Amino acid sequence: MLEGLLTLPVLLPVLFWAGYHYYKDRHLPEPVGNLALCLVLGWVATLLSTALYSSLEWVDLRLDAFALADSNLHALFWYALLAIGPIEELSKLLLFLLVALRFKAFDDALDGITYASFIALGYAAVENTQYLAFLSPGEAVARGFAGPVVHIAFASIWGYTIGVAHLSGRSIVLPALIGLAISALAHGVYDFFALAHPRLSLLAAGAVVTGIWVWRLVLIRRLNARHRRQAPLEADQPRL
Repeated sequence: MLEGLLTLPVLLPVLFWAGYHYYKDRHLPEPVGNLALCLVLGWVATLLSTALYSSLEWVDLRLDAFALADSNLHALFWYALLAIGPIEELSKLLLFLLVALRFKAFDDALDGITYASFIALGYAAVENTQYLAFLSPGEAVARGFAGPVVHIAFASIWGYTIGVAHLSGRSIVLPALIGLAISALAHGVYDFFALAHPRLSLLAAGAVVTGIWVWRLVLIRRLNARHRRQAPLEADQPRL
């Protein structure tokens, strides 16, 4: 019973954000099976990121970010920018390219955001579960709320840039690299602020995520408005 209660800080945010994104995409909802698969891909992405972090040990670059936060903020900054951000965003992006981009239902720019968000949601759920044993109940609730939000925000950047290029028939290579670079940079900056001085830098870290989230909300609203305008026109088209 107690173990079940301890998982609530992880499970409830996942259910909330899954429902939120399904509702936001209600004009052209994605198959539930696709979304569930993306959650599983998020778990696979955590395994990939673990392997990438382990590979840093081969070149003596695997560092303890929490130890750096106490002893060397300069090194923490570069580690967050060049290791944490790129590794975690690349792990999610690769699964998106290999699986989600091949879905037949991937037929709208909003789908890039939706599928990327579900992969990020699965990633955040596994990551938060791994930290539960080291957190107080209050910290678990805070992390359970913040983890999905930040991972979704960063993944939405490359999910959108890749999705737009894919649907327009253009090469996705450059949009993927640009989206990855921006999301990895934002992720690294966020983690640096969050780790350096959790209380003092809370506003700075929050500003990074809030800026991306506002962009995301505006973009989703515009895409949904376009769907509403197109729906009557499509309904008037004769069926052949």
